[in-house]
Amino acid sequence: MVDFLNAFNFVTLAELEVGKHLYWQIGNLKLHGQVFLTSWFVIALLVIVSILASSNIKRIPSGIQNLMEYALEFIRDLAKNQIGEKEYRPWVPFVGTLFLFIFVSNWSGALIPFKLIELPEGELTAPTSDINTTIALALLTSLAYFYAGFSKKGLGYFGNYVQPVSFMLPFKIIEDFTKPLSLSFRLFGNILADELVVGVLVLLVPLFVPLPVMALGLFTSAIQALIFATLAAAYIGEALEDHHGGEEHGGH
Repeated sequence: MVDFLNAFNFVTLAELEVGKHLYWQIGNLKLHGQVFLTSWFVIALLVIVSILASSNIKRIPSGIQNLMEYALEFIRDLAKNQIGEKEYRPWVPFVGTLFLFIFVSNWSGALIPFKLIELPEGELTAPTSDINTTIALALLTSLAYFYAGFSKKGLGYFGNYVQPVSFMLPFKIIEDFTKPLSLSFRLFGNILADELVVGVLVLLVPLFVPLPVMALGLFTSAIQALIFATLAAAYIGEALEDHHGGEEHGGH
């Protein structure tokens, strides 16, 4: 994205390179090939599991159907608690997609031997261990809660920026910028740190010591997916919330 923006400027906006990466050049746009490959793998895995779970639906669920129904119920409760019972239903697919994609992405870095696949440059890792992925997810979340606010309140959504007093305006604007930053860097930092710790321990003590660390990493990876989805739903709930009194809560 930076290279794309630089194509329209005479001065380089920013440049940061850590390690080796596989890039695909499309005109002036440079794409991160490793992120695309692992992201497509996670998406394909989720699509296949969803098709298998819904292809032969039974009244008494079992196997994959039972797993996916449990996941749907969990996501529905999460959205209901954060957004509200009257508003949550349209947002279940979005919150659920965020949670499942991040959850599977995080676990793929620990459970799938991506490093055995040789690339011309760099190596495959979990999509969420790359800042490009986490920023994209955070920006999608920002677009979602702005859309939620505007779709319900129209231009009246801007009234939230001066509630409860007008001098809150600059602080509310700063908050809108810090929300995606905190979401993206929290997820990126935790997943990258976990992969680095496991990688170092594998080099130092090849067999037994990394196993409990990997187990802890799986737990924290699941927690990070839950935190991201919960905060995304909470931000959407804030955008939909009425601040004009209890009698107007929930719309008309």
